[in-house]
Amino acid sequence: MMKLTDEQLAFFDTFGFIKFAGLLKADHEWITEEFEAVFPMLEEKHDGSKRTMIVPFVDQRERLCSLVDDPRIAGIAKSLLGEDFNYMGSDGNYYTGDTPWHRDGENRARRHIKMALYLDELDGSNGALRVMPGTHRLDDQYGQDAAKVCRSIGQLGIHGADLPAQVLDVAPGDVLVFDHNLFHASFGGSSQRRMFTLNLCQRFKDDEIDELRSYILMHAHFRGEHYYGKAMLNSATEERRTHLEQVDSVCGDFAKRTEHLPRLPMRIGRP
Repeated sequence: MMKLTDEQLAFFDTFGFIKFAGLLKADHEWITEEFEAVFPMLEEKHDGSKRTMIVPFVDQRERLCSLVDDPRIAGIAKSLLGEDFNYMGSDGNYYTGDTPWHRDGENRARRHIKMALYLDELDGSNGALRVMPGTHRLDDQYGQDAAKVCRSIGQLGIHGADLPAQVLDVAPGDVLVFDHNLFHASFGGSSQRRMFTLNLCQRFKDDEIDELRSYILMHAHFRGEHYYGKAMLNSATEERRTHLEQVDSVCGDFAKRTEHLPRLPMRIGRP
């Protein structure tokens, strides 16, 4: 089982992200094949005019589900989140054009992370992820000031690509891990960038179950009968169930709780 060093943990705590170059390089071929096997499920095909996203994503294929169990992926997650971390879902994407500066959340009670796996070689000129190191610390003055700037880009008359940032060049097989609170963006990309993510978090405390239930319901419009996909549940090992059971425990009446919600198609557009 992979375990992060004290230096790696300090880096993540300080800057809010970390890159693992070549971590899954040996698995790139089968991961790409599985990625390409999922998207034909869409009735409407990616035409490059907007982002195309599938949620949940790895849950659609048993072999992709096995990434949650992989000792490299699980080892990183356990190092950052604890032995009993929660798997909170995934999304698979064909990206088009720019993605403006944003945070994926503003979590103070627990750490939420995203593991991003890119299937194409990217740099600052063609859509690589950009991050603002340190902006994951919500109560830090720098993080607060960065949020004001990101909300005021239009008024400042500058392009998002001109903001100071770390560009995370990637090659197939690299894994990027970042805190949901971290500001990130992408500029200059083509209409065919392939990427999927795993979303993970620290286990919710016993007195936070209502918050977990609200989180699940907030994302329910992306789901089917269950928060997780059938392949994720049906192929779950005993080890994986540790990372599914807390969400699963509040999803017994998931279909009933969400039957009034409109179901969005898997195709989600972002300019």
